[in-house]
Amino acid sequence: MMRGVVKVISGICGMITEIRATSDDQSGTVKLEFNTQCENIQQLANELDAVNPFEEIAFRGEGPKTMRLAAKHCKHAACPVPSGIIKAVEVAAGLALPKDASIQVSKEED
Repeated sequence: MMRGVVKVISGICGMITEIRATSDDQSGTVKLEFNTQCENIQQLANELDAVNPFEEIAFRGEGPKTMRLAAKHCKHAACPVPSGIIKAVEVAAGLALPKDASIQVSKEED
């Protein structure tokens, strides 16, 4: 069993989401657990308890279940939590090494 743990600090909304993804070697699925105060992500989490990691890492077919549910529940298209979920799944499934990702946002005026 392998586990991927991701902490997403979403930005201006101030919401923090912790994602724990655990591989199930027998079924090939990855089980998901969430800790968040965000009501939208809580709704997403209620529907996203386990995924097939090979279906999550590509936009083939219907695309990742995570992204389909994000479109249904996330009010903000730029929310970084869905990407964080997929990162946790990749690590748990042994499809990626754990490495931080970053989005740095600033404003420039002329």
